[in-house]
Amino acid sequence: MHDIKAIRENPAAFDAALARRGAEPQSPALLALDEQRRSLITRSEQALAERNAASKQVGKAKASGDEAEFERLRALVAQKKDEVAALEAEAKQADEALRAALMTIPNLPYDDVPDGADEDANVEIRRWGEPTRFEFTPREHYELEAVATTLDFETAAKLSGARFMLLKGSLARLHRALASFMLDTHTQQNGLTETWTPVLVKDEALLGTGQLPKFKEDLFKIEGDHWLIPTAEVTLTNIVAGQILDETSLPHRFCAWTQCFRSEAGSAGRDTAGMLRQHQFEKVEMVSITRPEDSDAELERMTACAEGILQKLEIPYRTVVLCTGDMGFGARRTYDIEAWLPGQDKYREISSCSSCGDFQARRMEAKLRRTPKEGEKKGAIDFVHTLNGSGLAVGRCLIAVLENYQNTDGSVRIPAALQPYLGGATLLGADGVLS
Repeated sequence: MHDIKAIRENPAAFDAALARRGAEPQSPALLALDEQRRSLITRSEQALAERNAASKQVGKAKASGDEAEFERLRALVAQKKDEVAALEAEAKQADEALRAALMTIPNLPYDDVPDGADEDANVEIRRWGEPTRFEFTPREHYELEAVATTLDFETAAKLSGARFMLLKGSLARLHRALASFMLDTHTQQNGLTETWTPVLVKDEALLGTGQLPKFKEDLFKIEGDHWLIPTAEVTLTNIVAGQILDETSLPHRFCAWTQCFRSEAGSAGRDTAGMLRQHQFEKVEMVSITRPEDSDAELERMTACAEGILQKLEIPYRTVVLCTGDMGFGARRTYDIEAWLPGQDKYREISSCSSCGDFQARRMEAKLRRTPKEGEKKGAIDFVHTLNGSGLAVGRCLIAVLENYQNTDGSVRIPAALQPYLGGATLLGADGVLS
């Protein structure tokens, strides 16, 4: 959410930043709501002062025996009491209207984020490894003999409909091994705190991270007051909602391996083959809570943590910075990591790492208290900065392993980094058996 004070001070800069995201100017409507709210608050305060002044005179009029003045003042007090209540109610409505409007406006990109309307304007900033080449024509993951008996879309469709999958046997074990490998790397080498979180959340959690109110069509709501999480970004970030953190305790770095649920609204016809785009999938998510001055460096660190997983698996990838028109709603800067998929002969997204500035923190009321300066009893209060990133999407990483390590007979070699998680197995055979 945006700071109305900052918009008030420089509305032209606010609208110019929104224009870079392809959004229409918002400051005139926001400032009109703000002016209405502030006027109602001023009038309420004036009416309260008048009521208090009249209240002080009531006793004096009674004591002096001036019955007419006493009745006039008593009526004035009652009138002002009703006036204050009405103005406060109107001010509250205006405040809620302003907050609701601010909740639907995307975050502002950093000045150095490249301009552009869509993914075609994203800028590659580095590559690791060379695209895997074969002496045969590589196939997509779902075409390999190794997964013929262990990747079951037909049964999943019978159970749940389209865009669900069922993994069995060795493939399910390989999927689990990937997630465990990611968690172990992040907790034992990257300094993240492993966290187990719910996958059902209340409205407030999704409001805090920006999925509501604007993107409810992308979510799954269950009967009652709960939603299924689209990512553990929601739960991990909201850990600090409503808190004032000691500056010296930061950064907080969390990771969680969870189920994720997305309706994939607006993606009809895209990636319908295989398991690239599913309604239900697993992801190891990373979230950092930092001081404002540390968030830029933290984004670089987080991105390096995600890249490190692919490096250990020896999967080629590239990293791109998203342009203004391709960034997510809550991001100020986003790096996408795209793994090489030989079966598609292209790089595909496997992680997004984003810095949100204080955008989510303002929605969640997540703050920090600065260390007191000399002469101060208490340090100043500031909003924290939040960051999130995939470390990685487990199903997409499984696709990358299957396609980059495939053999001509449809079997799949096991990356060295995963072998300890699979009892030393080095091959997923064409018969779907680990050996």
